[in-house]
Amino acid sequence: MELVDIQKTEDLRKVALDQVGVCDLKYPITVLDRTQGKQQTIANVALSVSLPPEVKGTHMSRFIAIMNDYRGEITMTAIPCILRDLKLKLEATAAQVSMTFPYFIEKAAPVSGQKGYLDCECTFNGESGPAGEKFQMIVKVPVASLCPCSKAISDYGAHNQRGEVEMSVRLAENNDKLCKLWIEELFEMAENSASAPLYPLLKRPDERFVTMQAYENPAFVEDIVRNVAVKLRDDERIKAFEVKVTNFESIHAHNAFAVARFSRE
Repeated sequence: MELVDIQKTEDLRKVALDQVGVCDLKYPITVLDRTQGKQQTIANVALSVSLPPEVKGTHMSRFIAIMNDYRGEITMTAIPCILRDLKLKLEATAAQVSMTFPYFIEKAAPVSGQKGYLDCECTFNGESGPAGEKFQMIVKVPVASLCPCSKAISDYGAHNQRGEVEMSVRLAENNDKLCKLWIEELFEMAENSASAPLYPLLKRPDERFVTMQAYENPAFVEDIVRNVAVKLRDDERIKAFEVKVTNFESIHAHNAFAVARFSRE
């Protein structure tokens, strides 16, 4: 029995679609880990392609089949391959892929050495079309900040809070390949730019150390974003970036943020 393929029928409205595909797909993936070699995690995936004005629909099942072809192992170099497969197997001129996942970094407390895992949110974005291919890596890192003004005007103490450093970077190419940049490197850039890092586990001596570390390194949200921007700008592997820092204010009902952008193009 021959089944009718409605998706291949002509659409008389003649409206081209920039993107059509699947989103909110939970999928197990393996990403490269600087310390352990590889790390397993679960990504929220979106895959899409362009659709010509005369074609009624795309083949949704092929998106899942392409993910299955990679058996969950995702690297920066795999993204261009996925994009090419999307365009080839769905007969499209443009394709997009986005994968957001938690990435875990083992951290030891500064005094006791007690270890635990701290998670950060990462995203790999890729797109391919007539103008070429683009890849973007986004890493969100939790940090701590202590207000310089509060420290300067107070007889003792100063207000402090958690914050988040969000770095969106585009990598340069070397011999037609993307330069390698570890997630951990961006993580460390963010932590080293704030008043103090966060830890998953702290004993009392550790808490004392972190409290005093933050007090000795006060930083406005503007300071943190500039500190990160300098580190990113000085790294030749990074072609362009946007960094946003948000402080979750402890003495206000609102938050504070700052953004810096840079491009070598």
